[in-house]
Amino acid sequence: MTPIEHIRGFQDQLTAWRRDFHAHPETGFEEHRTAALVAQRLASWGIEVHRGIGRTGLVGVLRNGHGNRAIGLRADMDALDMPEANGFAHRSTVPGKMHGCGHDGHTTMLLGAARYLAETRRFDGIVHFIFQPAEEGQGGALAMLEDGLFRRFPCDAIYALHNRPGLPVGHYAIRPGAMMAGCAFFDLAIEGRGGHAARPESTVDPVVCGAQIVSAWQSIVGRNVAPNDTAVISVTGFSAGTAYNVIPAQVALRGTVRAFRAETMRLLEARMRALAESIAAGFGGTARLEFREVTVPVVNAPEQTAMIADAAAAMVGEARVDRDRIAAMGSEDFSWMMAERPGAYMLVGNGEGEGSCEVHNPGYDFNDAAIPYGAGLLAAVVERELPQGV
Repeated sequence: MTPIEHIRGFQDQLTAWRRDFHAHPETGFEEHRTAALVAQRLASWGIEVHRGIGRTGLVGVLRNGHGNRAIGLRADMDALDMPEANGFAHRSTVPGKMHGCGHDGHTTMLLGAARYLAETRRFDGIVHFIFQPAEEGQGGALAMLEDGLFRRFPCDAIYALHNRPGLPVGHYAIRPGAMMAGCAFFDLAIEGRGGHAARPESTVDPVVCGAQIVSAWQSIVGRNVAPNDTAVISVTGFSAGTAYNVIPAQVALRGTVRAFRAETMRLLEARMRALAESIAAGFGGTARLEFREVTVPVVNAPEQTAMIADAAAAMVGEARVDRDRIAAMGSEDFSWMMAERPGAYMLVGNGEGEGSCEVHNPGYDFNDAAIPYGAGLLAAVVERELPQGV
């Protein structure tokens, strides 16, 4: 019996837990209820629990046999600050918050793997179950690392999964090397001179200035980044004024920048700053850019990539494992952990066709049919990495 088949024996319980997490979303560093439930379930299976790592994060420790080699399995727990549009029974009960990225499913899959490994104990060594808070741009991975994650819970290799809408349930995808981009958040403050909308000549209009900056920034990728490199600049907020007949004195822009190379990220920052400051000066105003890196690129180590892909293929067949997935411009702060330990980050199918809603969409929901495939894969990796009788 494969781990997937074993876990299907308690899938109904896992589904109920996943839907409960979905109904009670908690955003970054507020995952108190979620962490308490995770800790309670781990402890009930005889797993040693350590709470308060990275504020609301926790680690479960399971030892078996006499081996000293340790494997880390990580899941994120936080929800998003966004409203939910679904009408099903397990929809969010917290206004303005929802599990729009599937972290409720990721937490459940790691719980499923933990129960399986505690029951079967077909491994020799140590497993660290890492439940991380605040993945959505708030620095949860760094908070756990700053609390001594790998000093207190040494890991020889680390693994994580993420659901992928559009990829069929029961399928997996990965690639060696850069899998996801690094990400920076930016805020731009433009200072002009406000005044009456009927007399724009007496003002320094920051709205027009901001519009020109947005347009100019879109030239950076096309004209400053090499064609064989990849980057994206997205302005996601433009705040200006409160009255119809008043030209405001200030404008604020915000957004994200993504790239696969540190050199490219530095180039983007420099060009954004230079263009914003020079354009604002040309209008008679000023611009101040705050640029902060929130993740580095996700880089899969070759050995761990092969290990998890082989484990997946052994359970579902090679035809269902894409070993050369196109790299994605999305970001993931598991990358900070991978910068310190070799690891692999794999996609798990969340379903295709009608209903396979994209993440960060108010109509999204994690597909419970994927739970055994994620939980089973994490368990199978442990059994391969920590084999008995070797």
